[in-house]
Formats: sequence, C-alpha cells, structure tokens
Amino acid sequence: MIGERVVQRISSTRGFAKVAPHVVPVLDRAVHRLTRGKVLLSAQMLPGVILTSTGARSGLPRRTPLACMPEDGGGSWILVGSNFGRTDHPAWTHNLLAHPDAEISFKGADIPVRARLLGGGERTAVWKELLVFWPPYATYQERVDREIRIFRITRRGQ
Repeated sequence: MIGERVVQRISSTRGFAKVAPHVVPVLDRAVHRLTRGKVLLSAQMLPGVILTSTGARSGLPRRTPLACMPEDGGGSWILVGSNFGRTDHPAWTHNLLAHPDAEISFKGADIPVRARLLGGGERTAVWKELLVFWPPYATYQERVDREIRIFRITRRGQ
C-alpha cells in the first residue's frame, strides 16, 4: 500500500517524534470519548487500545491511547514503549512495571488485563514480529540509547 508506506516514512522522522506525542494522544482521547469507545483515530492505521493503568507514584488511574499488536485472536496484545523514538521510556511503562493489573478499551469493550515485560529470547522473537508489523519501530530503536520496552498484556483470568 502506498498510503501505508508514506505514513510509515513520516512516522519515522524526528519531526514526527517531536509533534506526535502532543497531538496524537489528545486527538485519540477526544475521538474515543465522542464515539463512546468505538473509534480510536490512530487505530485507522494500526490497531489500538486505550490503556488505563495505575500511576506508579500517584496511584491514580492514567488513560493512554496506544498502538498495539493483537495476538491469539483477542486473548493478548503487544504494547511497545517506543515513545515515538524519544529518549525516555514512556510513563505508562513505569506504571505497568509498578502495577501490572490494568484495563484496556479495545474496539469498544473494556477488558481487565495483566501486563508482563518481555525479555530474552521471548522479547527477541516478538521484536522480529513487530518489525514486520510496523517497520518504523526499527528507526525508533536506532534513535534511542535504551532498549524499548515490550509488554504482553493478557486478559486477567486466562
């Protein structure tokens, strides 16, 4: 798809990394709220969720729109802490490390989940899948001096 390649190229730029974190989440939250959880603007290009995690320090609920890679026909999802290729880990990753029980809104359904940080061979295998799924992740990783955190979230009770 030409359109997808153009979006991938744009999303790999440093300019996008500077602007997108301030614009994309705001638009996503607004559209998600207006459509009562049925539409996530950024999910028009990649699947997405609204993650509700517990603040690592505050203990307060934090809602974050995120791209995801669904697995297992809806039983689990991969979340990538790329932070648009910015230098720091995104806050939501700190929240999941401190409080792995969370909730996602996926296609209008609220789902209780548990997060697990991937490491070692499991992380390596998933990273390869992610690069096929969304090639700009490779650019993000090259740009930062940290290992991008990857979480697998699964429905609680599974």
